[in-house]
Amino acid sequence: MSDPIEEWFAAAGPREAELRRVDALVREAAPGLDRELVPAGAGQVLGYGLMPYRPRSARETTRWPLIALAAQKRHLSLYVCAVVDGEYLPEVRAERLGKVSCGKSCIRFSSLDRVDAGELATLVRDAAAVTSSGGNAYFVS
Repeated sequence: MSDPIEEWFAAAGPREAELRRVDALVREAAPGLDRELVPAGAGQVLGYGLMPYRPRSARETTRWPLIALAAQKRHLSLYVCAVVDGEYLPEVRAERLGKVSCGKSCIRFSSLDRVDAGELATLVRDAAAVTSSGGNAYFVS
């Protein structure tokens, strides 16, 4: 029987090794988070720590990951859905993460070598901790 997550990594072609490096960092920083593939747009992302979530535009609650990893055409994206005191953690800590581009919850980079891996691991660990303590406003419905 095949493993869908292994197939997802293999389908990334030349980005497979880099995705695996980021996956290892996330799993080491937040070992208590389950991981599974989650539909997103026309593809899938590798999600960690699925939580009940209802976007403002939706009538029904769905599940969305606290952290999600995706391979884009020109970069990797790591989504960290953590809001504390009205601010998205990735956006607040963007300058500490190295040569990345950040949106509210999205950290974009071409290689993990361009990222301060220690700061990224701390961000992941902090997002998991604030979520488990009930302090993450992203998932409040």
